[in-house]
Amino acid sequence: MTKLSLTRHVVAGVDTHKMTHHAAVLDAGTGQLLGDQEFAATPAGYQRLLSWAQSLGGLTTVGIEGTGSFGAGLHRHLQAQGVRVIEVARPNRQDRRRQGKSDPIDAINAARAVLSESATTTPKNRDGHVEAVRQIRATRRSAAKARKAALQQIHGLLWCAPEDLRAKLASYDRAALVSRCARLRIPTAGAIDDPTITARRMLRRLARRIQYLDEEIAEANTELKDILTKHAPNLLAINGVGTEAAGQLLTTAGQNSDRLSSEASLARLCGVAPIPASSGNTTRHRLHRGGDRHANCSIHLIVINRLRWHEPTQRYLERRIQEGKTKKEIIRCLKRAVVRELYRALQADLAAPKESLDAA
Repeated sequence: MTKLSLTRHVVAGVDTHKMTHHAAVLDAGTGQLLGDQEFAATPAGYQRLLSWAQSLGGLTTVGIEGTGSFGAGLHRHLQAQGVRVIEVARPNRQDRRRQGKSDPIDAINAARAVLSESATTTPKNRDGHVEAVRQIRATRRSAAKARKAALQQIHGLLWCAPEDLRAKLASYDRAALVSRCARLRIPTAGAIDDPTITARRMLRRLARRIQYLDEEIAEANTELKDILTKHAPNLLAINGVGTEAAGQLLTTAGQNSDRLSSEASLARLCGVAPIPASSGNTTRHRLHRGGDRHANCSIHLIVINRLRWHEPTQRYLERRIQEGKTKKEIIRCLKRAVVRELYRALQADLAAPKESLDAA
């Protein structure tokens, strides 16, 4: 380490991949490129990357692409070493068309995004109960998708099945059909290439797959309920919020409550905050089509639930209709109001573990 590197402050950018990470370091004062290098995506590689970046100056911040995928391990390592990490989005298409695409270019762009403060997002911590909720929900979602596909295949097979088999099973509803198909008997003397016998075998196989997936989904629902009851009581106490909405909102917000500086930031994150669309003498706002659409959907369903069962919300609807507002406009206002409640509950739930540790 030279005398200059002892007084110089630097920022780093990292383009992450499955097997390797490419890092670039810029002078924080001048923006000059000081070097770029490739490292293995292993714990030893993470440490070499950090040591190399620190040898070029006082490392202030590291911008990482993909902190939720290939960069998760590096993010955890840097966080454990006390290094500030910023999540960097991939470069926009205009820049890529103009500059080209390579690992060094992406790493340099990540460092420049940090230096210019165009990237300011704090990455989500993935070492707490919120990460467990995310993993369970992701696994349950794939199980539900597979169950739906298997059920569609059963109906498709029935359309082409022999007439006697189709007539026998046509009158059953979903649950009864799966149960009946799972108990279909297969003649021991039947040939494996007989389409009639094969249809029975495949129907039974698909039905048993659905039964297994039903058990897996039910187990996931129980796990989610237990985790959320323990760690998100304030969120579940809000009118209209169940385990599905609470799980989605926690996943969107992340474990670290400091990612959300205000209720407005949560509204923007969920696509609920209106966006200015003014020009000249015209002042107006438009809908925000961005944000996390899954979280937006959860908030929408909370509002719809309240419109059906929550008397204060129903009275608000009647009053605003008398003022000339449309139902769509009223729902948008209600979604923004719900975010205020959600923000307070999220802050209370996410801060609870920290307080208990400090008290201990």
